[in-house]
Amino acid sequence: MRHVGVLTGGAGPDSNARVVVFQQALAELGWVEGGNVQFEIRQGGGNNDKVRQYAEEMAARAPDVIMTIGGTATGFLLRATRSVPIVFTIVPDPVGSGFIDSLSRPGGNATGFLQFEYSFGAKWVELLKEIGPDIVRAAVLRDASLPAGIGQFAVIQSVAPPLGIEVSPVNVRSAAEIERDVSAFARATKSGLIVASSTSALVNRDLIIGLATRHKLPAVYAQREFVAAGGLISYSADFSAQFRSAASYVDRILKGEKPADLAVQGPTKYQLVINLKTAKALGLKIPPALLVRADEVIE
Repeated sequence: MRHVGVLTGGAGPDSNARVVVFQQALAELGWVEGGNVQFEIRQGGGNNDKVRQYAEEMAARAPDVIMTIGGTATGFLLRATRSVPIVFTIVPDPVGSGFIDSLSRPGGNATGFLQFEYSFGAKWVELLKEIGPDIVRAAVLRDASLPAGIGQFAVIQSVAPPLGIEVSPVNVRSAAEIERDVSAFARATKSGLIVASSTSALVNRDLIIGLATRHKLPAVYAQREFVAAGGLISYSADFSAQFRSAASYVDRILKGEKPADLAVQGPTKYQLVINLKTAKALGLKIPPALLVRADEVIE
């Protein structure tokens, strides 16, 4: 019987669905729960103290390998152990965060899958301008306590001026802060939102979507889950494919390979998702060319 840990900073249906994809992919590779593998699954629900506690407890039990979801969970786990094999997913900057030595030769006890390159943030700015040609200012919701939050905002800030957009950062540390800052920002006309990737943003998803709707702000999101919950548009990697790939890395580690020898991989498939019901509520007409490019349209 082998033991596989799963640690995520999030919780709820989205996190559960990702874990199920991972477990199903492992089963297809011959690792069946209760047969030859046991899982320990811990979800932090956006509470960093809880994620840190789970990471320390899981590291102390030293399973054969741990799959992590997100940079927060990965960071806490790597502070807790540099010996237990780790396969991370949805991590934007593992080198800059100090998780690995390089993408091609991770070098330590962790390897995994990138969420995106920071340059990907330019796509969100371009999409915002495409759905709102009159937009001249955008609030960027990001977690400034994470290297990824800083990196995503830096790219967005660099590409926005040529498109005629002035960007302002909004921290997502608490619901009260999000509501206060977005409401203040929304007083200006010709404004929109870009919601960068972070566990904090995902945990406060319903609040952010509600604020965008209330203030009639076109918004581009870094994850499909926002659009499924009523957000306007998202462009992101196909994370289902990433969790299936993570299962293949876990399989290889269980069979004796080392994380240090498994190159970190980037996304190979991306998704553009548009919610037409939300567009109608915001009084927006989505350009036909954009609809044609969409991988999924929610009506």
